[in-house]
This record gives sequence, C-alpha cells and structure tokens, in this order.
Amino acid sequence: MALTELTKGMLPDLYRQMTKEEMEVRVQAIKKELGTALFIPGHHYQKDEVIQFADAVGDSLQLAQVSAANQQAEYIVFCGVHFMAETADILTNSNQTVYLPDMRAGCSMADMADIYQTERAWTALQKLFGDTMIPLTYVNSTAAIKAFTGRNGGSCVTSSNARSMVKWAFEEKPRILFLPDQHLGRNTAFDLGVPLDHMAVWNPITDTLEYDGSLEDVQVILWKGHCSVHENFTVSNIEELRRTRPDVKIIVHPECRREVVALSDDNGSTKYIIDTIEQADPGTSWAVGTEMNLVKRIIQQHPDKEIMSLNPNMCPCLTMNRIDLAHLLWSLETIMEGGSGNIIQVEEKTAQEAKLSLDRMLARAR
Repeated sequence: MALTELTKGMLPDLYRQMTKEEMEVRVQAIKKELGTALFIPGHHYQKDEVIQFADAVGDSLQLAQVSAANQQAEYIVFCGVHFMAETADILTNSNQTVYLPDMRAGCSMADMADIYQTERAWTALQKLFGDTMIPLTYVNSTAAIKAFTGRNGGSCVTSSNARSMVKWAFEEKPRILFLPDQHLGRNTAFDLGVPLDHMAVWNPITDTLEYDGSLEDVQVILWKGHCSVHENFTVSNIEELRRTRPDVKIIVHPECRREVVALSDDNGSTKYIIDTIEQADPGTSWAVGTEMNLVKRIIQQHPDKEIMSLNPNMCPCLTMNRIDLAHLLWSLETIMEGGSGNIIQVEEKTAQEAKLSLDRMLARAR
C-alpha cells in the first residue's frame, strides 16, 4: 500500500497549527454558507468544542432518526463514533451522505462482537438450544451485527427501550442471545425477573458457553462484551461515597456492572440520567456514573445542584474524544472542496437487513 493511502485518513498538519479561534471562525463560516444542506448531529459524550456547533444533541439512535427526518440535509457530519454514523447511513436516504470526522473514532464495545464470531456462536448455540433463541443487539454494535439480528428474526435495543424489547423477545422465543454488552443485558433481564443463575455468558474468544447449571435453565445468553468507560465504576467507588457523603444520591448507566447498579439509588439511559437530574430539587447532591464529558456538561448546566462523577479519577471516552474541533473543520472543508473523505456507507444488503432489526425495535419500543 502506498504511503499516500496510509496517510490519507490522517489530519493534515495545517489544522494542528491553527488556533481554536481560527478554527471556530472557519466552522461557523462553512455552516453559514452550506445552510440547511449541512446537518451536524453531536452525541452527548462529545467535547464541548464540538458540541457548540451541533445542530442536534442526543443519543446515537435519536440522532440517526433526526438526521433521516431532515430531508434538506445533503451532508450529515456525525460527531460520534463509527457505529452511530453507520446507523445514520442505514436510516437516511440515497440523497444524503454521512461523514465521520475521524475514522479512528470507534467503540470498544461494538468491536467486541464481530460478525465472524457471532455466526460461529449462533451455530454452536443452536446445537445446544435448537430453535429456541432470538438475538437482540444493543444499538452500540456494528451494522453487520444489526444485520445478523435482522435476518434471524431479532431486533436492536437501546438503553431506553431494553426492557420493552426484552419482554417482546421472550414473547417470541424462550431464550435470548443478547450482544454485545453483557451488563445491559444482565441488568435488564434481572429487572424483568430473570434470576442471575438463569443467565449464561458466551465467550467469543474461546468460543465457549460459561455456565455451571443445567442448560435447560438458561433463559439469557449474554455476549462477553462491555463498555470500557462504564466498567470503571466500581463497588468501592460507591462504598467510599456512602461512607463520606451519605447525603449524595447515586445514579448510573445500566452499562455498569450488576453489583454497581444494585448498590446505586437509580439507573437508566443517558436521557434518563439527564432528565432525572434536571427535575431534581435545587440543592440536592448527585454522583453520576457515566461518561465524563457528559458529567462535566451536566455540572455546568445545573449550578443549583452539587454534581460529581461517581469515579473521581474517570477519563472521557477515548474514542469519542477523537472527534475534536480540528477534525470537524477538516471534514467540513473536505465537503466544501468536493472531496470524498471519511464517508460512511454501509453495503446495501447489510443495510437492508440491519434496517429490519431497527424497524422491529421502532415498531414495538413505545
């Protein structure tokens, strides 16, 4: 491979030499020039330097839906990570082009389940359980995994609608394969009354089922994946806070471990966390177990409340942080110059099957 091909996706040096103010002026000018032809969705976990230019801020599915509904937008510059831009491309029409400012912005959780591992797992699990399973995938997964669930009668879920989708899945089949986040799957199933000892774990590295009981008791097979951010909130974080600040309410995301969720005062999706704190009484104190860029933004937005991270040593999501002001400007100037860099385009068959999975969710998750 030629050197130019290897470096094609790297940020040109000229952007590293610009000041923040220079970049902000140029981004604003491009937004003004392109007008309604440009739409910039920004995920909650993005840096403030990027969020300030977002036309909509939200979670991944919400932003993909808003992008698809915005028929005037020809250029959708998705400030998030790769699987989010894929979902936007799946839902938008052929006249819209989705860009990701930095192609290195992936998701460690989504990367923990590739299609080859998943197909092997499905074959092995069918030998164990027969035609008794339905696959569910968190939207934090690749288009290929969404397509897998689509063609096998399954669906996507979000952290907001996981309960209703797991209920639906159990109406379809007696067992669920839930991927790629074991913690969201475990927490959701437990809340719906499935005992922990009726949940097995599929290890995609060893291609083995981790379970000590009778296979007949298995109701949920959890993929051995996790969010690298939310796994860093621990029981010791909660115990320390309970000891030093018993007045503080603890709210966490259901991507956290089961034991962390169990010891917290409340848990829910990103939107639920934002809404709960917004509706809380002035003067209340909160420790939040989710991504640090969002926690800092919540702190800024609610000076009438005391808000802190559950883990004081927490770092922002590293892959989300790859989208910065310089990459946003580079992406916009590439569009202005008629370039084709950093376009996210899901192969047609994969997109069709993935849309089946998304449509099943959207039809039922009310």
